[in-house]
Amino acid sequence: MSGRRILVTGAEGFIGSHLTEALVRRGDQVRAFTLYNSFDSRGWLDEAAPEIRSEIEFFASDVRDAAAVRNAVRDCDTVLHLAALISIPYSYRAAESFVQTNVLGTLNVLNAALEHGARVVQTSTSEVYGTAQFVPITEDHPLQAQSPYAASKIGADQLALSFHRSFGLAAAVLRPFNTYGPRQSARAVIPTIIGQLLAGERRLRLGSLHPTRDFNYVGDVVNAFIAMADAQHVVGEVVNVASNFEISIGDTAREIAAALGVNATIESDDRRIRPAASEVDRLWADNAKASRLLGWAPRYAGLDGFRRGIGETIGWFQRRGAEPVEKALNYTI
Repeated sequence: MSGRRILVTGAEGFIGSHLTEALVRRGDQVRAFTLYNSFDSRGWLDEAAPEIRSEIEFFASDVRDAAAVRNAVRDCDTVLHLAALISIPYSYRAAESFVQTNVLGTLNVLNAALEHGARVVQTSTSEVYGTAQFVPITEDHPLQAQSPYAASKIGADQLALSFHRSFGLAAAVLRPFNTYGPRQSARAVIPTIIGQLLAGERRLRLGSLHPTRDFNYVGDVVNAFIAMADAQHVVGEVVNVASNFEISIGDTAREIAAALGVNATIESDDRRIRPAASEVDRLWADNAKASRLLGWAPRYAGLDGFRRGIGETIGWFQRRGAEPVEKALNYTI
């Protein structure tokens, strides 16, 4: 199903930029909603190939502005809503900002989509589940916010589902687990590890090592978004996007060091450790629903797939040179 008119919010970001480019390549008409700034920066889309950029309609604003969002949704049949504040440590400092952007911003998107008759795919996060009460985590797992960020995303997800139930809005929730890959912020754990090692550090500075994560390569997540956008029968559903593979942060660091052929020790950096009750200790997801409803399966599955994805991510860092490596040396919330 190509040639549709799709609005991508958060199009300038890590996942959003990959998604925007993929939609353009398959022939969709894409309007990229990017956060306005005085530098006229479109984030990662500034680096898109000229033939891709020329096909994108850019719309710079802020999802907190209801009138702007209404104008952005106009004439679009689908909204892929990725715009959000996502840093868990920053949510401890600025919780209100997360409510304004993630909850009220999503409310603006839903109202605009209802007004213009557009479908909405709301982007969730595995953080809404908190520490796993059972594994693998299905979509029926209880929701437990262990950070203000997670609470804001639960609110946004529930708003989207409530608009479907209350007003018949064609809305669905896609819930990716721990996406990684090229373009991810250096403050995230995998880029932090890669960047420190490429900078020559052999004593890695990380937070807690015992938590486990279900990491997903960004290309797999993009394919899930596209499948979700095309599927008419997922309205009102919540769908996990996950590799169904669990690995600890400590073992992740060891895998990356091995891929680079270096020996490294790990030090605990107090600044990188979450408050004890806020740390999500275990994430491991069931992806059977995505397979059943979307026909989706991760191409980077299991330990072998994870190693392949790590290799591609390392390659991107090496091609980028010093800038992302230097950022990984300094802790940023």
